[in-house]
Amino acid sequence: MSWIVTIVVGGIIGWLGSIVMKTNAQMGIIANVLVGIVGSSLGFWLAGVLGVAAYGAIAQWIVAVLGAAALIFLLKALGIFK
Repeated sequence: MSWIVTIVVGGIIGWLGSIVMKTNAQMGIIANVLVGIVGSSLGFWLAGVLGVAAYGAIAQWIVAVLGAAALIFLLKALGIFK
């Protein structure tokens, strides 16, 4: 059951990150899920490195979406997304 929740939440996070980065029309559901899962992990890692703690559900969602947006930014810089 936890894998299903991870996939659904990852898809939502990836979708929100793609809206922030204006790549929503270029990404499909698989890309949204992958970017959401990997990007949220990146976001929480970066928050830990910077010493920023995300207390509460809203702060955790913000960190996850910002991580997904950062991953999309990196992918755009590498030329994977246009």
